[in-house]
Amino acid sequence: MKRRTLMLGGLALTTPLLAGSPAGAAPAATPSTATGPAGGPLTNLTNLAHLDFLRQAVAPPAQDGHTTYRLAESPEVGMLWTYAEPGPDGDLRRVGGGAYDAATDTWGQGAYNADDVSRAAVVYLRHWAQTGSTGSRDASRELLRGLTYLQTTTGPHAGNVVLWAQPDGTLNPSAEPVELPDPSDSGPSYWLARTVWALGEGYAAWRTADAGFAGFLRQRLDLAVGALERQVLSRYGTYQTVDGERTPAWLIADGADATAEAVLGLAAYVRDGGGSAASRSARRFAEGIAALSGGDARHWPFGAVRPWALSRSMWHGWGSQMPAALAAAARVLVDRRLLGPAVAPSATFTPWLLTSGGPDNGRIPTPVDRSQIAYGVDSRLQSLLAVADATGRDGFDQLAGVVAAWYFGANAAGVPAYDPATGRTIDGISGDGAVNRNSGAESTIHGLLSMLALDARPQVAQAARQGRIVERVGTRVVEAEQGARDGGAAVVTPSSSWTGESSISGGSLVRMPAGSTVRWELPPSAQPELVLPVVDLTPGASAVTRWAGVAGDGRELTLGQVRHGQAGAQGTSPAPGVLLPVTPSGPGELPAGATALVATAAGDGAVVDAVMLEPLLSRFVVAGDGHATAVLRSAARTPRTATLTLPGAGRAVVEAYDSAGVRRSRTVVSGAAVPAVVLPGGFTVVRR
Repeated sequence: MKRRTLMLGGLALTTPLLAGSPAGAAPAATPSTATGPAGGPLTNLTNLAHLDFLRQAVAPPAQDGHTTYRLAESPEVGMLWTYAEPGPDGDLRRVGGGAYDAATDTWGQGAYNADDVSRAAVVYLRHWAQTGSTGSRDASRELLRGLTYLQTTTGPHAGNVVLWAQPDGTLNPSAEPVELPDPSDSGPSYWLARTVWALGEGYAAWRTADAGFAGFLRQRLDLAVGALERQVLSRYGTYQTVDGERTPAWLIADGADATAEAVLGLAAYVRDGGGSAASRSARRFAEGIAALSGGDARHWPFGAVRPWALSRSMWHGWGSQMPAALAAAARVLVDRRLLGPAVAPSATFTPWLLTSGGPDNGRIPTPVDRSQIAYGVDSRLQSLLAVADATGRDGFDQLAGVVAAWYFGANAAGVPAYDPATGRTIDGISGDGAVNRNSGAESTIHGLLSMLALDARPQVAQAARQGRIVERVGTRVVEAEQGARDGGAAVVTPSSSWTGESSISGGSLVRMPAGSTVRWELPPSAQPELVLPVVDLTPGASAVTRWAGVAGDGRELTLGQVRHGQAGAQGTSPAPGVLLPVTPSGPGELPAGATALVATAAGDGAVVDAVMLEPLLSRFVVAGDGHATAVLRSAARTPRTATLTLPGAGRAVVEAYDSAGVRRSRTVVSGAAVPAVVLPGGFTVVRR
């Protein structure tokens, strides 16, 4: 994948702690603690102290093709250290990426990077707009000057952006480990997309405050858009084949995730007077993003917009602002056709995500990487709020409060991920609850973007304070190799679980020749479950697997079948075949109390990776501050009723929403037991 190496699997979680204290690390410092009036608690959640700590003024040496606004008059520009980790004394110190060379005071990657400089500028721009802070105004200006210094202005790669810079401002276009593209300004990239995001919001903010600086930002944004038109949008209207599916060929780095962040900037630019070229680019990119949406409550990917055009199997939490971008584009372009693909990920996919574990770093397609970072949480939060604003449907605000509860303890570790007193956001939480206590730029940035959004919406912020997970009933994943095999069915363990476009659940598969069976003994479920076998689909394969359940009384129940040859040509997919959850033909539902699941192969070549068991009614319950909220999600074909017992006292408000997020009923219930109707493919929010 043409992705920043550090991002894959979570930037912070995969970065090892550096041994010792490199001589080139910036001096240790502790961000100041912010307090409210008379030393009392913070009035707002947003605290920029730690982000201020990561900022650095740098006077870069002369470098061909790189300059910025009034560099001669103001030779220092704003940069941002990439990581912050504890030093020997326990205080956080600022460090760069890659191996450190004390003799040259350089890092294998660099000290600062365009990805983080651009997004930090967005934080300061939004804080300035929201509070009127002159400090944030000035910080945004210097970071935008630093970001545009990283942009190449001449030659065949004009408009592109160098990703890394060393502590003295020397550019490092070929980092170690290698980034793609290499050199980093040689083609379209995630950092170019994020540069467009920052320049678009920067122009909108500075347009009336400083016309001269805004004009410079407009010039640089037009230069970036020109690079995208030349390198990416020149393919507009062309498609590639990916395992039989037609996907757009005009996304930045083949990513709807990268492209979405560019659209956020283009939408801001168009809204505040950007030209026809920006409007055209925003529309075309939004069309490409929308083309990767699909599925519904019973079919993968459950209404989501997939982030990568080259994989039908992948979704990840980080960078998943596709619904936010579509909602923003729909508003500024006055095109409601773009809203549908923004609503489905919010009304159908996000409730499934919440009940099945949250915004994991990797569902590829099973949740093989359950680590979660602020980038993933913030992407869900921003998307829900943007879609709420675009549609006027308050159910998305309700979901946003539950998503944001992650920051306050509703996570696998059960600890706050953000500290309002210091402005620090931890670098991530693994699926088993291990906490990465570092607080690097990316986590800090997205934590603050979330806090700004919560400060602007006090009711959502209040809901987010419910920082304790009470209950989660959602997807069960059963590994294929855990079943009892007969008739020649055999476990196969490839040398790598990564196929190039998906990841093998548990690292092993089961190959089933004709006539073979696999039987899984199951702990009985309290309710019916939709059966979704995760299988390797191969073009032309004759294999069929027939699926059956065993009821509590021993009866065998036919569930349906899966045809393993229903994939198309490989095309530009990185791997032959495609690993996908497939909804069987037929009923497809295990009854409550079922004790076993059986697969039988007919024809040769059936490969099964896992089985996802989806409760027809799943739920996620959080509590805190004397309140509790439950989100219920339906995969049923008809309305169903669940009875909940929520923590707290007083009446409960029950609001049922359909699959488009439209509220269809609202009731107030007294008593401990709360009945809640959930509509087919919809969600219900219960608050006490």
